[in-house]
Amino acid sequence: MRLHAYVSGVVQGVFFRKNTKEQANRLGLKGWVKNLSDGRVEVVAEGEESKLKELLEWIHQGPPSASVTGVESEWLESTREFKGFRILY
Repeated sequence: MRLHAYVSGVVQGVFFRKNTKEQANRLGLKGWVKNLSDGRVEVVAEGEESKLKELLEWIHQGPPSASVTGVESEWLESTREFKGFRILY
């Protein structure tokens, strides 16, 4: 499965990407996370559905310094294009 999510709130400058990468690696997921110019964070992750649901649950909270106000997410077919989980700049 593939999870594609956009996270809103105070999610930039609070180590959201770094912590998302750590969570994804812990869960054995592959994909990427990046900041968007509108202040949101975009996440694309692939792996087992149960692990993706764990990541999505974590995304709704984020790291302690973040303040998540909204998450838009969609489920897609896995493309298996990723070798690991990266932070994109």
